[in-house]
Amino acid sequence: MLDISIVIPLYNEAESLPHLFEWIERVMAENRFQYEVIFVNDGSTDNSWLVIETLKKQHSEVVRAISFRHNYGKSAALYCGFKAAQGEVVITMDADMQDSPDEIPELYRMIKEDGYDLVSGWKQKRYDNALTKNLPSKLFNATARFVTGIHLHDMNCGLKAYRNEVVKNIEVFGEMHRYIPYLAKNAGFTNIGEKVVQHRKREYGVSKFGINRFVNGYLDLMTLWFLSKFGKQPMHFFGLVGSLVFLLGFIAIIVVICMKIHALMTVGTSMLLGVNPYFHLAILAMIIGTMLFLAGFIGELVIRNSQERNRYLIDKEL
Repeated sequence: MLDISIVIPLYNEAESLPHLFEWIERVMAENRFQYEVIFVNDGSTDNSWLVIETLKKQHSEVVRAISFRHNYGKSAALYCGFKAAQGEVVITMDADMQDSPDEIPELYRMIKEDGYDLVSGWKQKRYDNALTKNLPSKLFNATARFVTGIHLHDMNCGLKAYRNEVVKNIEVFGEMHRYIPYLAKNAGFTNIGEKVVQHRKREYGVSKFGINRFVNGYLDLMTLWFLSKFGKQPMHFFGLVGSLVFLLGFIAIIVVICMKIHALMTVGTSMLLGVNPYFHLAILAMIIGTMLFLAGFIGELVIRNSQERNRYLIDKEL
């Protein structure tokens, strides 16, 4: 097995690719690693694929490449790169040269010698715009730490190292590449570390990520949290909440009816139930509670017929 697989997802990074590969090649030679570089071209519209083809011809023994017909996103690129990786340690890094290949030997050592399942980079000193990237990034990471319980300063850092077993047992989809450490934790790989890494200014091209990634990132985080808690037992959430809401509505109806009876016995007249707003709110609560309970029941039926219902990761067996 190879020592290292370097997975590089890219979109329109033709200018940086030759310089990045030359840098990687120098670091690998200095440390005598057996390695492969897997470029995943995410539907680039520039000459990125032509550059990769040239690198493949010149370095056929170490360069591997995958190209999408369409821009599917970083998660899809990482998923295919992970599937193809053959190294004992898998390193991911961005193609824009903002990640330094000089960090690779120490990341490799932390996996092999320190026993980490995953090591995430932390760009402690950044050269991005403070208002549009740094501040939102800090808020994003603070929220992620609170929800996931993983104390990483930069969960979305593209420079990460993994044991091969980790990447083969997690599924990166949608835009979940931001939360790979959380996916690894949910799969049982809890030995997650962090390393301060160098952040370099972009030399070529422009950033492909906008401010909307923070909104999408929050929604994806809530999705992952819910799936990790109730993904295989949806009735535990929907059934409980639905039952409580239904019970609240039922008690409210009893109270409204008792108030009407009391008013008839003491005053001799009372508001009709049909025009009492509290009566309608109570009925609405009972309907919503029933719908939530049925949603949990349907979720259980879906899980029962899912191929993932009995998928468990076995660590050791005697």
